[in-house]
Amino acid sequence: MDFSQLQQQAKQEAQDITDTKSREEYRLKYLGKKGIVAEIFASLSSAALHEKAAIGKAANDLRTLVNHLIEEKSKKTASTSIKPEQVDISLPGTSSVLGHQHILTQTIDEIVSVFEKLGFVTVETPEIETEFHNFTGLNIPLDHPSRDSFDTFYLDQQDRSAQGRRLLLRSHTSPGQVRIMKEHKPPLAVIVPGRVYRPDAVDASHSFMFHQLEGFLVDEKVKFSDLKGLLTEFCRRFFGKDVKMRFRPHFFPFTEPSAEVDISAGTLGLARKKWLEILGCGMIHPNVFKAVSYPSGKYTGFAFGMGIERMAMLKHGIKDIRLFYENDVRFLKQF
Repeated sequence: MDFSQLQQQAKQEAQDITDTKSREEYRLKYLGKKGIVAEIFASLSSAALHEKAAIGKAANDLRTLVNHLIEEKSKKTASTSIKPEQVDISLPGTSSVLGHQHILTQTIDEIVSVFEKLGFVTVETPEIETEFHNFTGLNIPLDHPSRDSFDTFYLDQQDRSAQGRRLLLRSHTSPGQVRIMKEHKPPLAVIVPGRVYRPDAVDASHSFMFHQLEGFLVDEKVKFSDLKGLLTEFCRRFFGKDVKMRFRPHFFPFTEPSAEVDISAGTLGLARKKWLEILGCGMIHPNVFKAVSYPSGKYTGFAFGMGIERMAMLKHGIKDIRLFYENDVRFLKQF
């Protein structure tokens, strides 16, 4: 068998490869199970002993040559497989739909921006809390009746700092107040945004998971008038300068005196002519200062807390809290 002639034949036939079909036919002719290279290896069984090495080497050389020729042709046919006239460049392109921040994230960022411009710093605190930070340190002892409204989901894991007590998912962002005051001394002006959890039945105005923002300021000679001035300025920046507000007495175990802040529905463009609650606030209770080991009577401070979903619902006229979590693009793309 003239192996040099076979190589020349392989080179000449490779010139006729113009597409995928002809390339595959060429490969099968030489490298297929019944191809020329397979026949050469099959002939080794009947060849003389002194010829086997030369025949095997020639078969391997031919296989290497054919693979090289196929690879070269593959590159050329791939670059010419799509002819310019087959592409209609006037057709519109296919673009990916870009997302954007969720309306709740937008609301958090907007509120945080207002308070940071007023001199507050933002701190994130854990969602898994101890009973001390979530209740006791905030003047809510085990037998306090208000504890029922702040109760939450408990974990099986034990709190190492208090034997026999379990960890829990925080029911408000106020535990951040205790954590930060334990680690830092006044003056302090801090906001703590984040998720909170309560075993509430889900309806148009309640969810077992929602978002809050806690804020507090501690220093010497802080007065309730400072709190009122701060929240008035915040509401004007968030809802508009024409917003009407009122402070009315309320009860919170961790502040004394305490108040709730309402805004007039009419100033939000709502048809209802009544007051709408937006947040709770008050002067930090002396027992909270005692829990964080602040000197008695040296410092005063105020705290406030608001629900992010409620602020977004009031500002944008959203009537159902469940819309925030249903992932309906028709709703989300409006904001």
